[in-house]
Amino acid sequence: MSFLEIKNVSKGFGGPPVLSDINLSIGRGEFVAIVGYSGSGKTTLISMIAGLTRPDTGTVKLNDLEITAPGPDRGVVFQNYSLLPWLTVAENIALAVNQVFPNHSAEKRRQIGDTAIATVNLTPARDKLPRELSGGMRQRVSVARALAMDPQILLLDEPLSALDALTRATLQDEFERIWEKDKKTVVLITNDVDEALLLADRIIPLTPGPGATLGPSFKVSLDRPRDRKALNHDPEFKRLRALITTELLGYGERRKSTVRQKLILPDILPENLELPRTDRRRPLRPSEIKEETVPLNS
Repeated sequence: MSFLEIKNVSKGFGGPPVLSDINLSIGRGEFVAIVGYSGSGKTTLISMIAGLTRPDTGTVKLNDLEITAPGPDRGVVFQNYSLLPWLTVAENIALAVNQVFPNHSAEKRRQIGDTAIATVNLTPARDKLPRELSGGMRQRVSVARALAMDPQILLLDEPLSALDALTRATLQDEFERIWEKDKKTVVLITNDVDEALLLADRIIPLTPGPGATLGPSFKVSLDRPRDRKALNHDPEFKRLRALITTELLGYGERRKSTVRQKLILPDILPENLELPRTDRRRPLRPSEIKEETVPLNS
């Protein structure tokens, strides 16, 4: 039985459907990446798994229970950090811990928060405010907050897209290390094929919208841990990257269409710019031109 099961899901917001006929099964402990163009509905899909929005048709089930609202069994890492600026790193994480584990003692809750902070290597910054942190450190706080909830599934909504290349690479390594440690089920939303190949067990393209749906699944059998330098010379990595990129580019080509439009020129005759300005007439419409017969004396 699948751990996460999405069946016949469609979703729209008053107009054409953003997503249509989405079917997806994910096993426990699997790391799945969904790749696609910006605006294709990736965030809408992750929001339905998180319970932040409901599908118009179909069902989303986690561990055979239908998802109807947000819950602590799903940890979400957003693209924009979503930290409260007046709280420290430890206090931002404590908000989640206190909500999920209200019956634990204060000391136990503090230990859970400190463990999550240590997992993302932020212990020296535990008492700093978000404004005192870099973008990469803020995203680490967001990851630690999600991990502190001990969710059954971790949902990553393009968490690294706003970061510079070096910071992004560092956090990619952190995600792989954390996944190797806990083997949690992970769904990663990204538009970076190389990032998906570095992290995921399986990659599924999402076709462009409106009415986006999931394409064929690509299994990633590359050995772990994966080294990005070595991957660049790996024939299997190159083969998968070419297949997935070609699939995505094919979606873009199929979206192209030829638009034929009749061009209607304005019903007006232009000025003769070769004449001196004083001798020019104003532009005339053909209907304003009058024919006159002028007799000539011979």
